[in-house]
Amino acid sequence: MKKQIVIVGAGFAGVQLAKNLDESLFDVLLIDKINHHQFQPLFYQVATSQIEPSSISFPIRNIFKGKNNIQIRLAEVLEIISPEKKIITSIGDFHYDALILAMGCKTNFFGNTDIPKHALTLKTTAEAIQIRNHVLQTFENIISATTEQKEALFNLVIVGAGPTGVELAGAFAEIKEHVLPKDYPKIDFSKFHITLVEGSKHTLNNMSENSKTKSQEYLQKMGVEVLTETFVKDYNGEKLLLSTGNTILTKTVIWSAGVIANTILGLPETAKGPGNRIVVDRMNKVLDTDGVYALGDVAYMQTPLYPKGHPQVANVAINQAKNLAKNLKYLSANKALKEYEYNDLGSMATIGRNKAVVDIGKFPISGYFAWLIWMFLHLMLILSVKNKLIIFINWAWAYITKDTSLRLILTAENNDNTKNVK
Repeated sequence: MKKQIVIVGAGFAGVQLAKNLDESLFDVLLIDKINHHQFQPLFYQVATSQIEPSSISFPIRNIFKGKNNIQIRLAEVLEIISPEKKIITSIGDFHYDALILAMGCKTNFFGNTDIPKHALTLKTTAEAIQIRNHVLQTFENIISATTEQKEALFNLVIVGAGPTGVELAGAFAEIKEHVLPKDYPKIDFSKFHITLVEGSKHTLNNMSENSKTKSQEYLQKMGVEVLTETFVKDYNGEKLLLSTGNTILTKTVIWSAGVIANTILGLPETAKGPGNRIVVDRMNKVLDTDGVYALGDVAYMQTPLYPKGHPQVANVAINQAKNLAKNLKYLSANKALKEYEYNDLGSMATIGRNKAVVDIGKFPISGYFAWLIWMFLHLMLILSVKNKLIIFINWAWAYITKDTSLRLILTAENNDNTKNVK
């Protein structure tokens, strides 16, 4: 009789695990709140009108078509009842032989309660569309705004200079230079100001010295103001307060300053780790549980190479999932299990056209060659050949013409989905 595997979350880890589980041994129930897998590394390109949302969003049922051992349910998982090996969801209860938690992360506002009410975030395809709507609507509003209103509309602030923040800032700088002036010839874009705020000493602070230095140089040459060793204290939808005491009038704040793991009720206190992550052993089994595992961003695994846990990146999630798929098969055959260790293949970020930084081992690369590496590796991670081709064509067209035709404001007629526009 097949064992029942329940997977919570259809991100990189959840999808990869479901794909790799032995069909002859396991029936799989994959639960997620949305009906599609999202390719997070390219959210910023949707937000800046460079690629279509459908290019990086993959219907879960389509991914697993023909997989008769996999069932999919759209629901929110509310609680684990460990003694009964059962989960409670918004659509009912489900029993499991093995439960895998791969719920990913959400935006971390570090305890501030006002900022989430007004800032834009970039953790889903829907939020990427929301940013695109908001920014484009802002320029529509500038045309008819008074002089006093324009100052806040002309300031765009991105908080957090990790890869997402850096890539957003670079992309907005490029469309400011090459795209928006053609759409809005009556607007003086020399007044459009892009500010990147970072609490540490450098942009891309977790990368090599070369990448830190080069990324900041690129951004500054592109006209982005980079404020390092600066924190955001508060934001009320109009005025951004910085730790330096300075304020910025702005209607557009995009928060990419950190993440915190999604949580679920029913786990033991011993399994609660830093940043809401779930403490697991080297086989991704949750501490002090029976048959419960955690993968990817929510998993906190301490190893000799990573005593503070692995980085929350796609490569970790994908390879933990592959390892767990093997271990679940070994477990059913009473074979020895394999411990997981992260093989760091490097880090990368793109800042704009012909500008990227890549860390591979001890050999940092920047510039045009790094940009080609970034494009190739991201294309390889896209799930379908069709979507790879669509994205490549979009990139090629944008490279040749320095333009795209994707600047659509998509909101319900009587429902303004943008934030802080008016």
